Amino acid sequence: MRNWDRDQLSCIISIKTWKGSGHSVRLELDHIMKESSFKGRTCLTIFLLLLTAFLIFLQLNIWDTLFQPKMSSPIIYPKATTKPPKVRSICNFPPLSPKDALEERLILESVAWPETPALPSPLSLELTSHPAHSSFTILPARGGGGQWHVGDQLEVSIAISDFKGQPKKSGEDFLVARLHNLTLGAGVAGKVVDHLNGSYSVVFPLLWEGAAQVEVTLVHPSEAITVLNRLNREHPDRVFFISVLSLGSQSQTTICNICLRQTKQPICDFTDPRTGDPYFCYNPKNMSCDARIARSSAVQTPALLKAKEDKLFQGGVNLKVRIPASGPAGVTVLPKKEGQPEVESSIVNFQASGYYYQGLWRALDGTKVRQFTGASAITQCLKGKVVHMYGDSTIRQWFEFLNAALPDLKEFNLGSSRQNGPFMALDYKNTIMVTFHLHGPPLRFIGSMEEIRYIANELDDLIGVPNTVVVFGIWAHFGSFPIEVYIRRLQRIRSAVVRLLDRAPKTVIIIRTGNAKTVKLLTATTNGDWFSMQNDKVLRAIFKGLNVHLIDAWEMVLAHHLPNNLHPQPPIIKNIMNVLFSYTCPQKGG
Repeated sequence: MRNWDRDQLSCIISIKTWKGSGHSVRLELDHIMKESSFKGRTCLTIFLLLLTAFLIFLQLNIWDTLFQPKMSSPIIYPKATTKPPKVRSICNFPPLSPKDALEERLILESVAWPETPALPSPLSLELTSHPAHSSFTILPARGGGGQWHVGDQLEVSIAISDFKGQPKKSGEDFLVARLHNLTLGAGVAGKVVDHLNGSYSVVFPLLWEGAAQVEVTLVHPSEAITVLNRLNREHPDRVFFISVLSLGSQSQTTICNICLRQTKQPICDFTDPRTGDPYFCYNPKNMSCDARIARSSAVQTPALLKAKEDKLFQGGVNLKVRIPASGPAGVTVLPKKEGQPEVESSIVNFQASGYYYQGLWRALDGTKVRQFTGASAITQCLKGKVVHMYGDSTIRQWFEFLNAALPDLKEFNLGSSRQNGPFMALDYKNTIMVTFHLHGPPLRFIGSMEEIRYIANELDDLIGVPNTVVVFGIWAHFGSFPIEVYIRRLQRIRSAVVRLLDRAPKTVIIIRTGNAKTVKLLTATTNGDWFSMQNDKVLRAIFKGLNVHLIDAWEMVLAHHLPNNLHPQPPIIKNIMNVLFSYTCPQKGG
């Protein structure tokens, strides 16, 4: 095999470090940016005129034309400024186009959590939701002579009480539920309905014969949701980034973030010029904003909780704790009767995305999930294809799966860290190429920022050759920020997806949703399941109606009997990858 040096390999996958001038823009997390130093009134006037012209261009919707990327073009890094960004809050939210602004408002309304009660001071747990004093009850079957049949829906009622055992009079708790049979390797997530009066309902589709056990979990009491909302509103910078700015032989450490509080210290604006994704750093003394962000590491501030609020996040007490049944916790499901109509729920119309049976995921959206057993089946599916993966460590996990599963797929040593990448693997015999890049900030990783880029820019830089598969997932690092940050990031990615499909309509686009995970106090208050669930709703709304495929990791993790984990365990990953391969290589005629 020919020995490839790093520069040659980078030409294959476009990960080389671009230098010089040009008209396309390459993005990395570090945004190796340069500062414009405006001296005198004349330069300031020119700057304001250019800024005005730029805003007019945006209003006329010619952004795409102005910054149409070309693969062969070098990159120009943006000028940075020491002037603090104009903000109306801690986070800088520039005006959107009327269309995007309307969409943002509608999404915010659709994902809005019911208003939670204000917390008394000092806080007492006595009147807060307590899973041990709460219970769920399986409601009688609505048809078929009191029996449940495959195709029916099972309804469960939940009553939440406080630590005194008194029924709650308001809702807003965060609950999840699943129906399962460990012996059959079966499981499905349920739909929780909040009646806003302390009672809840759960609806499950009945999809297999035999026993079916109900499991209901209180993830957060409503009082904890009040705290989480306040933290994102008042402290969106509670996760921040210690970064090293380098310029020539100079290096200084500073604080960077998407949301940066204004102080008397000047600010370097590293907002990406192509996507508009914001990123700011305090400008260290005697350091120019021409510097690049060489390295970065995330720091999580102590939870910033008020007195006794930590009591709302106690494992085994009120943080992700199961609620007991007041009677039988399961039912027996009989075979479906011929000619008997399915009994639908009177509470909510719910369609699960899929379920497990005999340990295998079966989709309910019409997708035929095939079983790709062994390296040969996977290789045959990916033969002749280029698979580009973008995202966080939950997407990196998929790259690692392929590396381990395919002996002929050889990873090249690009000198990158095992945590951050980028990575590339090739199977010359079967002409398979797989790449992985981290998405742009925020990223709670430690290490070099040299090869980290925004997904929208990466998609715009794809030529769109035949047999290209694009896979991305972006969710696990956004929990501590206002949801507008996530909405706008996905809007920019969606625009890039639309452009890619316009020039290469046969490109397969696969998007990973978020999933539930193990949570403790610090995790719960920065990137816990409640934040992930809210962002999951946003992702589904943003990409609805596009020619893309969603891998519903949220339901695939909730429905499985294994413990929730940020990086799902191998049996779940194997099922997820089977869904990915089924989208990549759909069964002909099926």
